[in-house]
Amino acid sequence: MDIPAAIDLNKTLLARIIAGLFTLLGGGTGPARISVELHRSVVRVLRPAESAVRRLIVVLVTITGVKAPPLRPQSRSSVPPALARTGDAKKRQSFPLFDPLQRFWRTRPKPKAPAALPRIISLTEEGLRRLRESLDAPAVPDKKTEDISPINLLRRLEAVIGALEDLPHQAKRLARALARRQKFPHLKLRMPVRPGRAPGFRVKPRLEIDHVLRECDWLARNALPPATDTS
Repeated sequence: MDIPAAIDLNKTLLARIIAGLFTLLGGGTGPARISVELHRSVVRVLRPAESAVRRLIVVLVTITGVKAPPLRPQSRSSVPPALARTGDAKKRQSFPLFDPLQRFWRTRPKPKAPAALPRIISLTEEGLRRLRESLDAPAVPDKKTEDISPINLLRRLEAVIGALEDLPHQAKRLARALARRQKFPHLKLRMPVRPGRAPGFRVKPRLEIDHVLRECDWLARNALPPATDTS
């Protein structure tokens, strides 16, 4: 199998999908708030797209044998003040190179009982007053139906676009991160591709991104070296 050609093909498909999501959000100049339905639709595609890009980076590191650049100092005091992030630099978001840890259990919040009218013991003046106040009170907006700011989605899209435009740089970042985790024991050593299903993976593909993620996941897992027993 021609792995470089497969990387280029999936890179082109991912770039087109991300560009479509970016356009769907107005290209950065859209509305300040978007609906919950639109937010969920974008996340439904963006999450597997991030996983696919992450796996392309893993494949590139493996087939090219990228060497880790010299490790940067870890102490914050050694960073010159001129390089400290201030102002708009804090808003920049780097592409995450590691899969989020899989949660094997989730604590479901207890369902809240609907707000009931005040209990009226007797039709006294006080009871009627409380009833009128409850009926005239403005309805509390449901947070599940409120509009959401698209800033976080736009930052994630920009991070994915930046990673696709310079995959070799992302490969160097990953090589440096893996080297740092091997050198410093206080850093948790884990692989960029987590075991099991990839984030956003669907058993029954429904969208184009599902097929792209399936292909990229297969490439990454076949490109990774076999795990060694460290026990």
